[in-house]
Amino acid sequence: MKKMRRTVIISKAHFGTLADGTGVDVWTVSCGPLVLKALSYGGTVQSLEVPDRHGRSANIALGYDSIERYVAGTTYFGALIGRYGNRIADGRFTLDGMTYQLPVNNGPNSLHGGDRGFDKRVWDIEPYAKGEDTGLTLRYVSEDGEQGYPGRLTVKVDYILTRDAQWRIDYAATTDKPTLANFTQHTYFNLTGAASGAAVHDHELRLAASRYTPVDADLIPTGELAPVDGTPFDFRAGKALGHDIRDSQQLLNAHGIDHNFVLDKGITAAPEPIARFTDGTSGRTLTVSTTEPGVQLYTGNFLDGSGYRQGAGFAFETQHFPDSPNRPAFPSTVLRPGQTYRTSTVYAFGVF
Repeated sequence: MKKMRRTVIISKAHFGTLADGTGVDVWTVSCGPLVLKALSYGGTVQSLEVPDRHGRSANIALGYDSIERYVAGTTYFGALIGRYGNRIADGRFTLDGMTYQLPVNNGPNSLHGGDRGFDKRVWDIEPYAKGEDTGLTLRYVSEDGEQGYPGRLTVKVDYILTRDAQWRIDYAATTDKPTLANFTQHTYFNLTGAASGAAVHDHELRLAASRYTPVDADLIPTGELAPVDGTPFDFRAGKALGHDIRDSQQLLNAHGIDHNFVLDKGITAAPEPIARFTDGTSGRTLTVSTTEPGVQLYTGNFLDGSGYRQGAGFAFETQHFPDSPNRPAFPSTVLRPGQTYRTSTVYAFGVF
């Protein structure tokens, strides 16, 4: 990408007020070619401006223009997700012989931390600066028993913008009791532009994942790590998101793609590249790197036209696998006192 020099800017403004009187701020961060707006409510990325092949910037993140729509919404647009990203079967897990019941908010399951997860909390935010990088540091303390999870969890998340068009997310957390930790970020991207009206089915994806986790009718993993060979889930050589989007019972269960992919690289100490999206209309590209062992690809199957229609954006949620607390063969999501949960994901933007 041709570098576009901009003055680094961080500013804060009032965005709205919650029913209990709590004020919600919107923070704007500009660094290099990127401009990010994030709310203190849910750590929500409201917009992310990125230039196209002609240097024209547009917002590529789906979002709303009022706090009321975020409070009422069920789409998790742009939100920080925790304590547990994705689904836990029956909202129940056992840890060290104790069984914990979580809110059930997605059919029979608990989704994205429950009905008042991290996405419904107000975060403390302060500016972040290190070298030429700038951004925001978000902090939240999830008290013992919140949404049924044990332990007082102290969370810090850095949203970092770099001059070479990267958005890096660094997560960290500690606990005073054994608990679960599996955070992610739920921005819906449309590389053509959030206001373009275009679906993302023509976006091409190349993904380094030879296996995926098949799901049952309630979108809970069966426990199998199935090969993508010969299935619509094979993106290893690259293809359009919508190429095979109705071509299996798995896809009919989810009304499209809403599946966890098992990354070939596994868990890594530093982010490694796993995926590249390209959009022929705008020329924008998105390369994703992560430390995580999995990623949930969601093609906006349940968007209902109240703001955005089905397929208006895709979420690419780096994570540990869904329902891991009930699947001992999956990588563990248990966090214990004395340990620090750390994970990082980088979204790098370019053009072709």
